[in-house]
Amino acid sequence: MCDRHGSYTVPDLSRLRPSRRRFVASAAASLTLAVAPGGIGRALAGTSIKATHGTGFCNLNFFLAEAMQLAKDDGLTIDFVNTPTFSDQVTFLGMGQVDAGVMPYTSFMALYDAGAPVKIVAGGGIEGCVIVARPGLDSPEKLKGKTLGTFQLDTLEVLPYDWLKKNNVSFKDITVRYMGSTPEAVEAFKAGALDIISTIEPYGTALLNDVKGAVKLSDGTDIYGKGYTDCVLATRTDLIAKSPAAVKALIKGMMKAQLMAETRPQEALNTLVGSYYKTSMENAQLAMGRQPSVVDARNQTQFILDRTDSVAEMGYIKKKPGRDAIDWTLLEQVIAENPDLYGKLKLKSA
Repeated sequence: MCDRHGSYTVPDLSRLRPSRRRFVASAAASLTLAVAPGGIGRALAGTSIKATHGTGFCNLNFFLAEAMQLAKDDGLTIDFVNTPTFSDQVTFLGMGQVDAGVMPYTSFMALYDAGAPVKIVAGGGIEGCVIVARPGLDSPEKLKGKTLGTFQLDTLEVLPYDWLKKNNVSFKDITVRYMGSTPEAVEAFKAGALDIISTIEPYGTALLNDVKGAVKLSDGTDIYGKGYTDCVLATRTDLIAKSPAAVKALIKGMMKAQLMAETRPQEALNTLVGSYYKTSMENAQLAMGRQPSVVDARNQTQFILDRTDSVAEMGYIKKKPGRDAIDWTLLEQVIAENPDLYGKLKLKSA
């Protein structure tokens, strides 16, 4: 999951309506092209994409691509920009201070609704979201009046909303407490300050093991099905228009990372744990298996669009994004141009 870091506040999306001139100037400042004749690698020589990210396992392909600079063979350097809060991560992309980012699809919807020129171009992580309750709270009816710990404008908020709705319990029947970080939420649940927690792996399984009698209410697959999307790769439309080759190089680099994660998982974790993931190797191994990072998310198109209903019902967006918010064109070109690489991937849409 795109683990939420720092204190979270809903992004000030009103700031995402600057003039077109400011958008173009921001993008130009963060992307330098050195176009030359010949192949993609030559055309992109000297190109750097600035990007933001979360800290969870939906970022694994993104992290590995940056750590090993897996797009460098195609002339692209991936440059991460660290942000103090998750809301800043989202706002940076909307304001044009970065070119791309992996984020929950819910956050993307809010950006898109605010008028930010952004598109979903590839997948991030799948599954890995878990709702855990304290001992005895083993049915939806028993949750009324109880306190849920989650994160605002997040897939971890939409999951319990959808799960309760499916089980005929209103979100208004529970008290929702928005947390600042996953560790904070986990400790609050352990201390008894939360009755229910919507969290990610490996924390879900760890809580079930550490809190005697804790109940797993849902891991998302019971209402969404196997392979449901959590996070996505979003880029700015000006980058797509100005340098589609750069976006393709980024997607290809993430495909290389996915192949490494699937075929040499321990090597991938050895690269990331400690520097990118502040967790134990045991927890990382668990999380990797329960929340894979998958680049080809085309089969999740309708799932993402269907979730707009919930985000709108919760009051986060005024207008539901249409199919034009998602553009798999460059992903499909990468797949067509790299059949050997794509064919070796275990998790994909086709």
